[in-house]
Amino acid sequence: MIARLSALAALASGMAFAAFAELAPLEAQELSVPSGQPVEFYEAVMDQPAMGLTARFRFLAPELATYLERLSYEELEADLAALCVSYALPRIGTPEAAMIVISLSSAPTEFGTPDPDVAQVFEAYRPAGDHCEWEAF
Repeated sequence: MIARLSALAALASGMAFAAFAELAPLEAQELSVPSGQPVEFYEAVMDQPAMGLTARFRFLAPELATYLERLSYEELEADLAALCVSYALPRIGTPEAAMIVISLSSAPTEFGTPDPDVAQVFEAYRPAGDHCEWEAF
């Protein structure tokens, strides 16, 4: 089951509703990441694949394509990890997600639909107290 939250509307279904209800932004906030690129919250998607409850936080980074040309993987991952700790962790509810996926895209896209004209990156993390541990998948 998938539940989606956008800035304008919240939709929830079945078992995911209880966990989803706590994914709403706590308050509007300006986001900053180590690279300095502009980033804004786009949507959260909660689902339950075979590996457990997954909270996906999607962010828009309009200048991502330019940043991808000059950032190393380590610098880019630092941005994703910072969003995991500062934005995602405070918003995951009960039951706690087994995995958090942070994604950046240069333009809005439909979840799960590739768009070769839009730069996109993502990374997965496991919540571990007050930090996010990178998960290889």
